[in-house]
Amino acid sequence: MATDYDAPRKTDEESAEDSLEELKAQRAEATNPQVEVDENDVSDTVELPGADLSDESLTVRVLPKQADEFTCSKCFLVMHRSRIAKETKGKAICLECA
Repeated sequence: MATDYDAPRKTDEESAEDSLEELKAQRAEATNPQVEVDENDVSDTVELPGADLSDESLTVRVLPKQADEFTCSKCFLVMHRSRIAKETKGKAICLECA
């Protein structure tokens, strides 16, 4: 939040009144939550956190590990060979896990 250092300063009494009013306004906003919906949004519905998506299915094309890739022996992610930090006993470890 930006602070305007050139603005006139308030007295303690004024700031106490303002902060009380701000607290009341924040409480009113917290009790009336609103979901903002973008009119230009192409999705059909608004997804709420914790929504049940068990009936949804995803289609993802999975590629097999390529010749220039390896699987990290710690995190088990497939990465490019340029990401190898060290290799011991035939097991490669990526830069993030090293």
